[in-house]
Amino acid sequence: MGNITARQWLILLCVQFTTILFGLTATSVTVILPQLKGALSATQEQISWVLTFNLVATAIATPLTGWLAAKLGWRTLMACSVVGFTAASMLCGLVQSLEAMLALRVVQGAFGAPIFPMGQTILLASFTRSQHPFIIMMWGVGGVMGPILGPTFGGLVAEYMSWRWTFFLILPLGTISLIAVLLALTDREKGTARRFDYVGYAFIAIAIAAVQLVFDRGQRNDWFDSLEIVAECVIAALFAVMFAIHMATARAPLFDAATFRDRNFSVGIGVALIMGMLQYTPMVLFPPLLQELLGYPDTAIGYLIAARGLGNLASFCVVAQLTRINARFCLFLGLAIQAFAGFQMASLDINLTANDVMWTNIMHGFGFGLCYTPMAVLAFSTMPGPLLTQGNAIFALVRMLGSSFFISLTLVVFAHANAEAHVNLASGITIFTQDLIAPWINAFGRTGGQVEARLTTEIQRQAAMIGYINAFYLMTVVPLLTMPLALLFAVHSRQRR
Repeated sequence: MGNITARQWLILLCVQFTTILFGLTATSVTVILPQLKGALSATQEQISWVLTFNLVATAIATPLTGWLAAKLGWRTLMACSVVGFTAASMLCGLVQSLEAMLALRVVQGAFGAPIFPMGQTILLASFTRSQHPFIIMMWGVGGVMGPILGPTFGGLVAEYMSWRWTFFLILPLGTISLIAVLLALTDREKGTARRFDYVGYAFIAIAIAAVQLVFDRGQRNDWFDSLEIVAECVIAALFAVMFAIHMATARAPLFDAATFRDRNFSVGIGVALIMGMLQYTPMVLFPPLLQELLGYPDTAIGYLIAARGLGNLASFCVVAQLTRINARFCLFLGLAIQAFAGFQMASLDINLTANDVMWTNIMHGFGFGLCYTPMAVLAFSTMPGPLLTQGNAIFALVRMLGSSFFISLTLVVFAHANAEAHVNLASGITIFTQDLIAPWINAFGRTGGQVEARLTTEIQRQAAMIGYINAFYLMTVVPLLTMPLALLFAVHSRQRR
């Protein structure tokens, strides 16, 4: 691994703080939406824009990271991002209207967009290639713990204080992050920016915004039965094609074509898409399952989902060593473990216990932790230094879109399986199958409608559970199909200086 200097440790600490700041803030908002809905007098449709506007702004601003880093330098860009992100978060706690909240969430997303890709860029460029497995593993602690601890943090603060304090308490972490940035970083790369490709950026920004809106609003608007979703799909496809044509013909395009000619990076983009798909899905599926079907309180759900972090931490004990020995095998093994965890989740039934939720999430988190370090090390092992920032911005964008797409896909699978199961279960109860409901009649009698009411509720619960099981099967299939990609990475990579 080689000796790590005091300055390198400071750089690692700086990146850790900024990454945790971004992950914690971005995810803690998800659990306070019910309180926001009441406080801002918003409908369910309106309050969903609090998440949507932030995601769209982050996605649109991410492609700018490479150019901004070359224009401003590392320290200036990261300091501006941290200050803007923290200030916008603080102001979110002061708002009195939905319009102000949406505007600040856009500002928050735009300022926060460079934090994650710049963090990985700074680490890869500041440490030797032999140190990358250990350093990416250490950084992964912040990368995965922020989004996992965010809902727990948000839930506890909202329950014992107020939703406003979920935003106010970001200030201490933001202040520490800013101090670390100013002490650790220099304005490396400053002044190396090429002429900005305004046309290419406009094309990709519109395409990304349209895609993000499709993924985020498709389920609520019944997908292609909605004119809005159809229009957004057409816009996304049109501007994506225009961007591809522009990339091939422009003299100085937004993204350097050499980035995509790197074999390991191109394969890495495919794996990053899958990793984005798998990262947040259990955190989306389990809370409504536990709350609506089993009646778990919000705090208990937060603790159970946070157990995924224990799996991540356990993986960090071995992932650096395994990556050095055989990075492709480590990635392959991590995907296999995630597939097994998905299968175990799909094997659960309506009588699942807290232990079932905990150990399956721990296993899935362990598999995810085994994947990320070798994926990042392999993807950037052959990339020239000047392309690192741009490559990491693309990497972060692909992961973000992967998360949005897969969450939408799993919700579609859940909704269709739930509806089909409800029809099948309800049709199975007729005058000829009274033996099935005899225990219910004995318990509640034949009058008062209690049997019918309890049967209806139970059918809804069982149908919903079947929907969740089908969604979990999707989490099994995706990593299984991705495992061969691990073998496509180049085995002998030249070492980048």
